[in-house]
Amino acid sequence: MEVKNKRDVPKIRFNIYRKKWKKKKFKDFTKLSQGLQIAISDRFTEDAETRHFYITNEFLNPNSRKIYYIESPSENVICTVDDILMTRTGNTGKVITNVSGAFHNNFFKVTYEKNDTAKLFLYYLLLSYDVQKEILIRAGNSTIPDLNHGDFYSIKTFIPIVEEQSAIGSLFRIVDDFLSSYKDNLANYQSFKATMLSKMFPKAGQTIPEIRLDGFEGEWENKTLSEVTNITMGQSPKSENYTDNPNDYILVQGNADIKDKRVVPRLWTTEVTKFAEIGDIILTVRAPVGDIGKTDYNVVIGRGVAAIKGNDFIFYTLEKMKMTGFWNKFSTGSTFESISSNDIKEAIIQIPTIEEQQAIGFYFSSLDQLITSYQEKITQLETLKKKLLQDMFI
Repeated sequence: MEVKNKRDVPKIRFNIYRKKWKKKKFKDFTKLSQGLQIAISDRFTEDAETRHFYITNEFLNPNSRKIYYIESPSENVICTVDDILMTRTGNTGKVITNVSGAFHNNFFKVTYEKNDTAKLFLYYLLLSYDVQKEILIRAGNSTIPDLNHGDFYSIKTFIPIVEEQSAIGSLFRIVDDFLSSYKDNLANYQSFKATMLSKMFPKAGQTIPEIRLDGFEGEWENKTLSEVTNITMGQSPKSENYTDNPNDYILVQGNADIKDKRVVPRLWTTEVTKFAEIGDIILTVRAPVGDIGKTDYNVVIGRGVAAIKGNDFIFYTLEKMKMTGFWNKFSTGSTFESISSNDIKEAIIQIPTIEEQQAIGFYFSSLDQLITSYQEKITQLETLKKKLLQDMFI
């Protein structure tokens, strides 16, 4: 690849291609068809021979469990895995492919002449920085943005020869395949960690965990959190002493100051009330209760958090307590979800020998390092993809 500066070629280009890209409007090489709006009462939740999967905005939400089917839709609202769909209203400009079914009125199906246009190139062209910008401008900034046929067709872009299109599409597919693989591995390791957190600590009423590291035996002891840690409840500085000056003291107030289990500086203060030191565990005591993070800084803590001096075993004990809803019994039913100093100090946890604590802490911290490495790779690939979407198209 090489970097270009001319406007009729992209900034980043495969160096085997030399021909200029041709300026076109989308009406010159695509055709739109609009989907079908079916009332929820007329949809089905079970498949049948004459029914088609109904592609709605719910499909774009990875957490949605709603699946609908519709009866005998017309051919013009059916798409196959080779087609490209794009949202035209609401969350305008979302692009999907490799899905088959009947599509909702919120979608356009973007068809194209396959001899002149490579599918993957068109897919990523629609996702490119300049095209997305034009789509959003034309859709408007009303409460519900809406892109019509004419506005889409009028968007100008540049198109290379089909061989270069194929090369560009293949490159982005490789990046997306890597992203998908890393995301799958990340999800698997996160799920594995949750499973091990539930099995490597004793369940309620038991004194021995279901899964144990080699070389350890004996029952775990019940202790209050205050017996095995030092706990400092936060106290908020006066608001007039808040600053945005990084030379002042970092202020930690709640979960907004914690990301990926680490304190992230967001706000500062000139007033020292209560203090947490490097390596301390920060526990949120106000909604949402029980979130945790470690601090790599000396920080002032507000009343939304507590600081706990404890080892890695204590850190993962607290993570398991959050995962299993331990703190819910203290905050359920209150107007404002929170836990008190006494709730924390008198919380009963189970403790093995110090050697087993260290081994468990090392096990989970190693697992966290692996999870973090996948998160970092995903971030790097997403940054690369964003850069390529901006610089490999005109």
